[in-house]
Amino acid sequence: MSNTAGVALSALFALAAAGAHAQSVSMSGSLGDKALLIIDGAPRTVATGSTVQGVKLVSVSGSEATVEVRGKRQVLSLGGAQVNLGAAPSDGGGSRIVLTAGSGGHFITDGAINGQAVRLLVDTGATYVSMGAADAERLGLDYRKGQRGVSNTANGQIAVYRVSLGSVRVGDVTLYNVDALVSQQPMDYVLLGNSFLTRFQMKRENETMTLTKRF
Repeated sequence: MSNTAGVALSALFALAAAGAHAQSVSMSGSLGDKALLIIDGAPRTVATGSTVQGVKLVSVSGSEATVEVRGKRQVLSLGGAQVNLGAAPSDGGGSRIVLTAGSGGHFITDGAINGQAVRLLVDTGATYVSMGAADAERLGLDYRKGQRGVSNTANGQIAVYRVSLGSVRVGDVTLYNVDALVSQQPMDYVLLGNSFLTRFQMKRENETMTLTKRF
């Protein structure tokens, strides 16, 4: 192969790589008008208006970034699960969840319970998926028909109710018939406890947590 042909072929590969579209993206941080995005597993700092691997950063705030891929916009939450780009909508039959730690080292992500959006906080110390009564009512759960118990708190004992959730979805993974507790104590997040987590093999590397479905 001549040197000229070799240079031309190298340039062609370079152009193909530059034009390649990302398959997945998540947000792990922000600094001014720049966002730290995890694109296909690699951290990339992207300025507002710039495009990397087909991912254009439209806007960024402290906890959210709006990206555009192939003309479609997607809002990413800080530390949220990876979002598949340009693919057909998932049926929730995936087997792996990848989360990035947010401020304070907590893993917080968007998800859905019974098809309705919730904000989830991974809590390996919680026996069950747990939520406050306000979230349960918003989700339409008739939790007072669940098994009643009590929980000891700093303010004394409060009533809790054990219920079964029809579905819990995080990223491309959906689990069905997940045990949960509803508490009368207000909660900022729905806790993603061990009734969900024990169905996965959990692996953490630095600021990344990977959950691989067991069953």
